[in-house]
Amino acid sequence: MAFVAGRKVGKAVQRNRARRLLRAAWSELSTDTQGETDVVLVARKAILEAKSQHVTAEIAQMLRMATEVSG
Repeated sequence: MAFVAGRKVGKAVQRNRARRLLRAAWSELSTDTQGETDVVLVARKAILEAKSQHVTAEIAQMLRMATEVSG
């Protein structure tokens, strides 16, 4: 598992917040993943205005789409 926020997201405070949002969403959803899975979540600038519920819902949707493609 990797959480990435590049300089385009903002300064250090904004990048840290973005990574915290990604980590919190993953901690809620990580029990849904099965087996060995490599995941890299990359923050974009839009995450700075997002609520944690929206980030969690977006990641959940991406995980569903990924499991449909691979399964």
